[in-house]
Formats: sequence, structure tokens, C-alpha cells
Amino acid sequence: MRAARPGTSRAGLTLRVVREGAQLAALSAEWADLYARSSAATPFQSYGWLSSWWRVYGSPGRLRVFLAYRDGRLVAAAPLRLEHRLGCRVLTPVGGGQSDFTDIVVDDSEGDAGLRELRAGLLAQPGWDVIDLPEARPGAAIGRLAEIWDGRAWTLPASTCLQLPGRPIEQVLAALPNRRSRQHVRAALRKLDALNLSVTAVEADRARASAAELLRLHTMQWQSRAINAQHTQPRFRDHLAGAAQALVAENHAALWEYRVDGRLLACDFSVIGKDFVGGYLYGVHPDLRARADLVTMLLRTNLALTHRLGKPVLSMLRGAEPHKARWQAEAVVNQRVMLGRGSRSAVYAAMAGVRRAGGELLKRRCPRLAERISAWR
Repeated sequence: MRAARPGTSRAGLTLRVVREGAQLAALSAEWADLYARSSAATPFQSYGWLSSWWRVYGSPGRLRVFLAYRDGRLVAAAPLRLEHRLGCRVLTPVGGGQSDFTDIVVDDSEGDAGLRELRAGLLAQPGWDVIDLPEARPGAAIGRLAEIWDGRAWTLPASTCLQLPGRPIEQVLAALPNRRSRQHVRAALRKLDALNLSVTAVEADRARASAAELLRLHTMQWQSRAINAQHTQPRFRDHLAGAAQALVAENHAALWEYRVDGRLLACDFSVIGKDFVGGYLYGVHPDLRARADLVTMLLRTNLALTHRLGKPVLSMLRGAEPHKARWQAEAVVNQRVMLGRGSRSAVYAAMAGVRRAGGELLKRRCPRLAERISAWR
């Protein structure tokens, strides 16, 4: 196995770049240790998620994981891969479009020292024009790196994530200002109770099989409607199965199975972050969809989990769909962060802004067409 490239060393800090999947696989223990020391990191930056994604979607020769060590201890990491877009060499996050939050990982105790060293290593590395992280949540480490970047940095609004306070559903319900909404949810809860619905947490040893059932039900749920095409692909199935097993084992995710009279009718996968629980993906049989308010069903389970774990919020992750609106959820907007060097990066950022403006115009004037295009992509 070829050794990772060493970088410069200053004040006990050493830089190296991992370019091969086998080297990424060897980082499991020290990545988990760094993740535990980074309050901004989300499950989409955990080793289990990244390694599963790269195993399924990674292309040989494209991996670029930048690592900063202090006295032999990993203190910062940027898990990136090389793409070519719009005539530019672009470093994009490992995890791609399957990750609701994209970021780098930095030890809290380092302050900005680890970021500065990571910045130096990135700028010293040839072969790229732009770093493009499309879904940075507020407080992300990449935002701090953008503030001290030696070069051009751009941000654009990205996806909207709706979130609720991490309290039991009865308390969230009581805080709804609309009386009709409260009545609707209470009626939905009574119908769920009448179904004699059982909810079971899935252990890590069964996570792969349960994830496969989730996607089977998810496909049935979206029959005759515009399903996200990625969710029907074998590669996504393989990634979700591997990631679910790893994240459930590490307590970075929860996987639930819903049964009525012993019959499996729904599965739900949620990630567990440092300060949130996030509903990632679910699948529901049409029989249950016809009998139950699915959003209320899923929120009751996940709000209970959020409250039990002491997390301040339950995030519905990316998307501000109408069925979420009645919950009076807080809207939090991710940011697309682009860091550049050279003239090509400015052109790339300008094109990104033009494409976003065009997408927003399409959403306003032709919302159904915009939804179909999004699902096709």
C-alpha cells in the first residue's frame, strides 16, 4: 500500500493527503476520536457514513482526504474528492448529494490553529481550483475556514431545513398557535392509537436487512409519483445498508420498524447528531399510508427519541414540503460554501450563482416542473 503523502510540519503539526480507499479504511479509530472532539461535526461526517459512501460511490484516483496532525494526533480533516465541473477542478465532499450536511472536521480544542494548518495544506496542494461544500449548516467548521481563507470565498443560500424543539409531541402540539391544527393532530394521534401500532428499535446486527425493507417500502410509497431517482438505485441501497449498520452501532443513528398486527408496514431511519436528531428517510406501505397520518406517526417517535437523548432540536433535514408546514417549524437555511484560488474559481462561483437564481425562478413559476427535475436528478 502506497504511503499517504506527507506535508509540511510546523509547531508540531503535520499535513498529509490520503488518496486511496485502503488508506481511508485504516483511519477508522482516529477518525472516530476526532469526531468525538468536534462539536460541529454531524453524522454525515462520521467515519461510518463516509466510508460506506466511498466504498459504493468512490472512483479510483479521485479521493483527496486532507489530514492535519499535532504530535501524531489527528486534529483536523477535510474529506474531499476531485471532480471536473464547468472547466474547473473542483474538490467536493465525500458523501455527495446523499449527505444533508457537508463539512470538514476540526478538534474544538485547536481553536483556529487546526484550521490554519488545514488551510495551508489545501493551498499547497496542486491540482484543484475550487472547494465546493453545498450544504453547510449554521456553525459549520467550513464557515470558520472561509473567514480565514487566503483567497476568494463565496456563500450562497442552499437547502432549507425545518426543525422542532426536542420535546414530546404533546408539548409541541400544545404550542401550536392554530386551533384547527391542534385538533387535526390530536385526531391523528387517536387514529394511530386505535391501530394498535407497535414500534421497535432495530439493533445494528439487523440494520442491513431493515434498511433494505425501508427502501422496498419507500419505493411502494412513491408509486405513480415523482420519487427521488437515487433512492431506487442499487448503489444507494448498498450505501444505506452499510451506513445504517455502522451508525446504529455507534449510536449515531436510530432505525425503527412499525408493525400492525405483526405485519411490517413502515421503517424509518434517523441520524443522531451532537445537538439534533434528524429524520433522514422512511418507507411506508400504501396500506398504512391510507390509514394513518404518517408525519404525525414519525414525529411522535422521533420527538420522543430527541427528548430522551436531551438533544435541543428534531430536524426534518432538507426540504420545506407543505406537509411539514402545520407544525410551525423553525426554518434554518444551509449555506453553499465555495473557496477558490485563481481566476477559474471566480467564473465557477458566478455560474453557481446564475444557476441558483434560475432554479429559484423555475420554482416560483413552474413548481411542479421544478419538482420533477429535482426528482430526476
